[in-house]
Amino acid sequence: MSKLTNAEVQVMEYIWQKERVFMKDLLESFPEPKPAVTTVATLLKRMQEKGFIAYRTFGNSREYYALVAKETYFSGHVSDLIRNYFEDSSLRFASFFAKSGKLTRKELQSLRDLIDNEIERKDDDHLPG
Repeated sequence: MSKLTNAEVQVMEYIWQKERVFMKDLLESFPEPKPAVTTVATLLKRMQEKGFIAYRTFGNSREYYALVAKETYFSGHVSDLIRNYFEDSSLRFASFFAKSGKLTRKELQSLRDLIDNEIERKDDDHLPG
């Protein structure tokens, strides 16, 4: 899967949030100073060429929508990160993440609860029917 530039991710975030948007909606979503219409149009064209978005035409307007789910896009990035920096080991990645010192006690507890729930789910998957 292609990668998006930071500017393209900013546009995609808005499209993912709103699901369907027109150019005027996108322009309004940017903070001041707003980018030129041509700049946003160029971003949208590149994103379309990369296969991330498509549009429907209504008169002279285009309604843009995502072809790639946010979770799918970022899951690919995490997989690349694990493969390239953690010797393709999810365990090494999780260990680094947990030991980084950036998580609060509450966040670590939430992570433990999430892991416990996943273990239970996997155990349930292997129970005889």
